Amino acid sequence: MNKRLKVAVIGGGSSYTPELIEGFILNHNELPVTEIWLVDIPEGRHKLQIVGFLAQRMVAKSGLPITVHLTLNRRDALEDANFVTTQMRVGLLQARIWDETIPLKYGVIGQETTGPGGMMKALRTIPALLDIARDMEALCPDAWMLNFTNPAGMVTEAINKHSRIKAIGLCNAPLGIYKWLMEMFDVPSDRIYAEFVGLNHLHWVTQVSVDGESRLEEMMNGDGYSAINVPQSSWNASLIRALGAIPSYYLKYFYLQKEMLQDQIETSAKEGTRAEVVKKLEDELFELYKDPNLSEKPGQLELRGGAYYSEAAVRLMKSLYNDTRDIQTLNVPNGGILDFLPKDACIEVNCIVTKQGPIPMAVTRVPQAVQGLIHAVKTYEQLTIEAAVSGKRELALLALAHHPLVPSANVAEPMLDEMLEINRAYLPKFYPEKE
Repeated sequence: MNKRLKVAVIGGGSSYTPELIEGFILNHNELPVTEIWLVDIPEGRHKLQIVGFLAQRMVAKSGLPITVHLTLNRRDALEDANFVTTQMRVGLLQARIWDETIPLKYGVIGQETTGPGGMMKALRTIPALLDIARDMEALCPDAWMLNFTNPAGMVTEAINKHSRIKAIGLCNAPLGIYKWLMEMFDVPSDRIYAEFVGLNHLHWVTQVSVDGESRLEEMMNGDGYSAINVPQSSWNASLIRALGAIPSYYLKYFYLQKEMLQDQIETSAKEGTRAEVVKKLEDELFELYKDPNLSEKPGQLELRGGAYYSEAAVRLMKSLYNDTRDIQTLNVPNGGILDFLPKDACIEVNCIVTKQGPIPMAVTRVPQAVQGLIHAVKTYEQLTIEAAVSGKRELALLALAHHPLVPSANVAEPMLDEMLEINRAYLPKFYPEKE
């Protein structure tokens, strides 16, 4: 085992960072991290210092031999790193506000990881993360990148296709479902098995067993699992029974599109978009973080919408480091797991985590009713990746027109033009500087 374990956190000024630091402290016996490098961009310097000083106080209180570095120099952070985590937001929360508000003007759902908003986030993010991947190829070629940056599936697929680094995508949603099942059945997680099938933010749970006994059938009459960052419209119970599977709460945008759009319009008018709510919450969190007497993660962070982020990230690092061969739900290349998708497509399924990386597990069942939706969204995702790498507007339009939440190419085109223009500063591939 390495005596020195270095972790670089890209987007270290994020409000999520205290949760990650807490995870390193609580799991130090199994993941003996000695250096944590929090790196951010100049625009994030102020937040990096606030969060970084809190991180240093947390480590000091723990008494553990961990050094927390704060830097704006990404290459210093990456050099000889063992793990690199990404939690960045190109364009900051203002860009998310655009992603959520502009589509509403065109009668389309505005959301940061799916539909037009998700596409714009991918167009901004993929080139930036590919730059980071190129630095990793030079400075820490053996490191694992754990990508938490949304849209996680698309971003991870782009990295795997266009770089030589080792990248895994992860999301807190599957872990949230396990927490829900633990509460429902009043048993610890090691007695539960849930099978996930699909893509990031587009998965279905097709199998649930407790102590080896299937419990899926009795769950078909419930309201299903949801989360704080998704409107709480009730599921259609008949649909759940017909599917014979539990859809991710993000699938409400597809199965309950009319209701979710109306909810967004009304909520946006009354209290602002989710991004505006998050911005207010983050402002409050950073005021708490400034307190020099604070030396632990404040409970208010759970309201941010990324609960269990640290648990998912640190658990994956521990498993890779210790070759635990436990099962985790991750975003990985398809191989041949879903035979109706390309082998290089990134999917979200259960994997056995080894020191050499995750091994995706075969799925027992993919409901016929969901295959078409998975394929349609994956087509949109792969076109978006091509557009992000090439900067070609026609590919972006093709991607948007293929998304199930976009009703017409004639709606897609003016919406795309407006979103590209307002994001001009973050889209150098689409707006290259004139020589």
